[in-house]
Amino acid sequence: MANKEIALSKRAKISKAQQYMLLAVLGTGMVVGVTIAVLAYFVKLIDFNARIIVAKDQAIVNYSNTIENTGVCKKPSGDVYTVEELKNCDPKTLSASDVPGTLRANILNILAADESLGMVASTGGDECRNPATDKQYTYKELSDNYNKAKTDEEVKAATNLIKSCSALRLVPDALPSHENEEALLASLNKIFNMSGWQPESIAPASSWRSYDAGITGINPLTVNLSIKADAETVYTVLSNIEHSIREFDVRRAKIESREDGLEMSAQATAYWVEPTYVKEVKEVVPVEEKGGKK
Repeated sequence: MANKEIALSKRAKISKAQQYMLLAVLGTGMVVGVTIAVLAYFVKLIDFNARIIVAKDQAIVNYSNTIENTGVCKKPSGDVYTVEELKNCDPKTLSASDVPGTLRANILNILAADESLGMVASTGGDECRNPATDKQYTYKELSDNYNKAKTDEEVKAATNLIKSCSALRLVPDALPSHENEEALLASLNKIFNMSGWQPESIAPASSWRSYDAGITGINPLTVNLSIKADAETVYTVLSNIEHSIREFDVRRAKIESREDGLEMSAQATAYWVEPTYVKEVKEVVPVEEKGGKK
């Protein structure tokens, strides 16, 4: 009897030890599970924040490259501009020589100084006549005037002179940055006057506004022309239109012979370009990466 009681006591102790062991295993499993879940959460959080930091750094690089390439500020001392460099940057105090290779320098030093274009630009009005020499401004005089400007008013005046009296004036003349029917008709009227002919009819062709120029950002502006004159005058008008700095694309024309000369009716298309701006975009960093990684 005593042996039986001893066996039952041992069995009870073993069963209780097994219970403790099972509880310990369950507890350990729960701790391990919670630890893995917390670890996965922090890994996901770290990965998300890392991608935010990468996107932020790329945005800083893009902003810095835009500022540098346009010539708004001098080249940064490092890969990107520091806060202090941006605070000390004043575009109005910079000359083209301070920002070589930038858009600003290329416009002022290359395009504005182009001799071939300058030959046309030199026919500007009285505002382009240098009072010191009583002759048309040379590009060197315009450039020196710009580089010597100190105040905001002087910089503005020097910039306007370069726009109006250098080769730069041909850019808006050849391809304006906005739709302007009055300016287009005035240009044609000047061509007619140069040709020694007074137009009988010149008007916008509103029905042609849907014409597609085939180039993104380039928009058409069409006019109807009607010329009744002798053959030589008609030829002179067409020749002057062809040699105009602004493109006049005659897409439809009808010429009839008359007893006193020729009668021509045509539809001509000029063009204007939509302004280009630096666009600011927003980039969303998703919680879940492409490919299903969470």
